Amino acid sequence: MAATTNLDGVFAIHKPYGMSSAQVIRDCKVYFNPSEMFKPALEQMRAERKKEDAFQRQQRRKVKRSIEVKLGHGGTLDPMATGVLILGIGKGTKALQNFLACTKTYETVIVFGASSDSYDRCGRVLKRRPYDHITREKVEEALDAFRGTYQQMPPLFSALKMEGKPLYEYAREGKPIPREIQTRFVTVTDLELVEWYEPGTHEYHWPTQEATAAEKQYAEQLWRVERQQTEGKKLSDEEEAADSQAIEEHNDLKRKFEERQDDLVVDRDAKKSKAAEEPVEGEAAEAKVEGQGEGQRPPTSPVMSGALGDLPPKGKGSDLVPPVVPGTAPPWKDKGPPAVRIRLTSTSGFYVRSFAHDLGNKVGSAGLMAELIRSRQGDFVLGTENCLEYTDLAKGEDVWGPQLTDMLKRWNQPGGIKSIEKQTQEQVSESETHKKDGDKKPSSAAKASSPKQEAAPVPAPSQAEESVEEKAAEAATA
Repeated sequence: MAATTNLDGVFAIHKPYGMSSAQVIRDCKVYFNPSEMFKPALEQMRAERKKEDAFQRQQRRKVKRSIEVKLGHGGTLDPMATGVLILGIGKGTKALQNFLACTKTYETVIVFGASSDSYDRCGRVLKRRPYDHITREKVEEALDAFRGTYQQMPPLFSALKMEGKPLYEYAREGKPIPREIQTRFVTVTDLELVEWYEPGTHEYHWPTQEATAAEKQYAEQLWRVERQQTEGKKLSDEEEAADSQAIEEHNDLKRKFEERQDDLVVDRDAKKSKAAEEPVEGEAAEAKVEGQGEGQRPPTSPVMSGALGDLPPKGKGSDLVPPVVPGTAPPWKDKGPPAVRIRLTSTSGFYVRSFAHDLGNKVGSAGLMAELIRSRQGDFVLGTENCLEYTDLAKGEDVWGPQLTDMLKRWNQPGGIKSIEKQTQEQVSESETHKKDGDKKPSSAAKASSPKQEAAPVPAPSQAEESVEEKAAEAATA
């Protein structure tokens, strides 16, 4: 696509609920590949391929043999979340790494009274806590602790590694976790309570499934270590050894009990591969790169260019999260807990679900994330001319084509797309400067005014909401 420079660039799309970021890319290719807009670029690619000798064709990786529009994303967004998903086309994929360090704006709904293993409504309940004492004023006061720069603990079952092993592996194996849990400095530049939901006035519910006894015990262990780290308290050697031994024995007992229960389940299709049995959920769906090469499977199922009607058939990355069904009976017998809608702007690496969990603890209860919208990433804002609606794809090339062309033109203009990212980064720098902490580490947020500016590659942050933003470049295909 070198000859058609205006088709190389970056734009944003409004990711739907329940869909993985990789599935959005696959669906875009369904429309882009057979389109008139990208036809000249793909024809040029075919002509260049024909000039290759046998050795060059042999050297080309299978994943790069297919001739299709090159797409990648600039930071994944959890299936449960909706909002801005940044996509790169052609040479624009080289700029995606810079978006890993952008600031982001989110809107989230937090429902109080319970915690889950995933820190959101899609997990399993770990604990329930009283919530009758929670008021709007109490929440407003608690929010002060999350403004500015502070240390945030990762979610319980995140993919972050501790001593070379993901946290969730300790839970699966029933092993005690190391004493020191890695935290990260994050900065929240804006934090606002947008809407307050009184008990009985909303349909934001807790999960319906319960965590296992072993998982609950593991969670309590992790939270105890977290409290000790936060309060600066340390156990004596004797207390630590006794505590670790007791936890390990308890976890071992619970694990053996569950294994005995698992033995009662009969697998009627033992020959079926594990890969076929395991559902593709969450960010596991991101691990497979779309657009595998010739001889494996077609990269996309083409549709007629400019066609109107339905969206492409749902792929494996669709419907990963069950929708909220209005009128569903709540998991409580009284009016239930209150809920709150929060809008915040944060640096890269910030976990909104951890914020929901921590806010619940701060008000003397528990909390989990019930809804998440990413309304801005860098200079791309939801509902603006630089963010394509996913539903416009089904309306045909006559609808999405002109929009995409204009978006790429704006990206390629001198100075690129400018919005509020530069101002937000300045606020981040000011917050970090005023942070009175001798052990403070610098934020991972980039100080560039716009990701379009050529900058040295920045270290990818650890998995964030998305639930997993260090995998941004993995979705790019040739």
